[in-house]
Amino acid sequence: MPESNLTKKAIALSAKELTKEKPYDKISISDIADRCGIKRQTFYYHFQDKYDLLEWIIDKELLEPVEPLIQNGMINEALVLLFGSIERDKEFYTRASRLEGQNSFGSIAQSCVERVLLQVIKGQAEGRKSRYVWLTPERIAEYYAQSMCYVVITWIKSGMTISSRELAEIYNYMIKRSMTDILTEL
Repeated sequence: MPESNLTKKAIALSAKELTKEKPYDKISISDIADRCGIKRQTFYYHFQDKYDLLEWIIDKELLEPVEPLIQNGMINEALVLLFGSIERDKEFYTRASRLEGQNSFGSIAQSCVERVLLQVIKGQAEGRKSRYVWLTPERIAEYYAQSMCYVVITWIKSGMTISSRELAEIYNYMIKRSMTDILTEL
């Protein structure tokens, strides 16, 4: 593994450890650098700020492992893996989900999920013409990213009281049915 990735992982681990002591928005770059045993400039060589670091954590630890599953149509397996990773790192994601405002956890997560979904959708839609001009790959990706992030953040904030596997079943159930179907089945 290249040294740059090792350093990024060490920085991420330091930030995650610090969230056990104080809220993410109260952690400074100096705190992260000190915990990691690096200079602040080394942090800035790898990340623009702590929100860029959070985006990197979401991309590398949550989304990168599930992307091949999504590409191969293994959506349920991808959801189980994704939600299971969040569940295993429950303390960090619980604290990170409290991040509000301009750089909220929700907006960072949604942006990351949207990027992955857009790539998949564009790959699937290549060479095909949409039935509806307004229904672009970007809008589809945004719609599903919003819905997934809503479900995940609500699950995290409610204390993850159901298993990641059950959440995957519920999410799959919701995305495969119309609202009319769901209301009929209630």
